[in-house]
Order: sequence, then structure tokens, then C-alpha cells
Amino acid sequence: MKKIVKNISQILTGTGAAICLWTGKALTVYAEEEKTAVEKGAEAARATGMPSELIGDNGVFGRITNVILLIVGIISVVMLIYGGLRYILSGGDSKKVTDAKNTILYAIIGLIISLLAYAIVNFVLTSVVGVNYIQQ
Repeated sequence: MKKIVKNISQILTGTGAAICLWTGKALTVYAEEEKTAVEKGAEAARATGMPSELIGDNGVFGRITNVILLIVGIISVVMLIYGGLRYILSGGDSKKVTDAKNTILYAIIGLIISLLAYAIVNFVLTSVVGVNYIQQ
């Protein structure tokens, strides 16, 4: 009984996947024939000022990456300030001094990793895709 249920579920899953693929292919063919209708629909859904491309000088991924890097940079600076304050206010207690130094060290490491991630993403996409991914 379990084998029958398993086989039926596999057949239904495969049939559903095939229908989805065929539907996607049919929509692609229709979209190639009726590009104006599809483009009009996409333009109607886009808000004013919203970028139309994903990758590029003004792409969505570039904007998202810039916002994330800005957030990481702000958090790193805040943690550096917090670690400095902890270091100043440690009062000579070796445990508090060690904790403050670790906070400063980890904030600097986080900042370096975020800058390296920025450089790696920009380098890979510039060399592979040929576009400048992140706005300068």
C-alpha cells in the first residue's frame, strides 16, 4: 500500500512539474510573439523610480548590496565606538579589558570581511559578466 501511494505521489509530482514546465514554455513563446503586451504589463507594475534591470549600473542587486554594505559599515563603526567605551570604562579589570579588546577586534574583522566581500563581488561580476555591479 505504501509503495502504491509513493508511486502515485511521484507520478502526480512529475505530472505537475511537466505541466509547470510546459506552461512556462508556452508563456515564453507567447511573450516572444506579444512582447508589447508583456512589456506593458511589466511597466504597469513598476513604480516610478524603480529600476528596470537586475544587474547593472542602476540595478536592483546593486542597490541592495549598497544598502547592506552601508548597514554593515554603520554597525561596525558603532561596535568600534562601543568597544572603545568599554575599554575606557573597564577600570583596569582584566576581564573587562579583554572583552573590550575582543569587541574592537571583531568589529574590525567584520569591517574587513564586508569590504572584501564588496571587492570580490565587484571583481567577479566585472570580469565574468562584464558589468559594474555595484555603484561607485
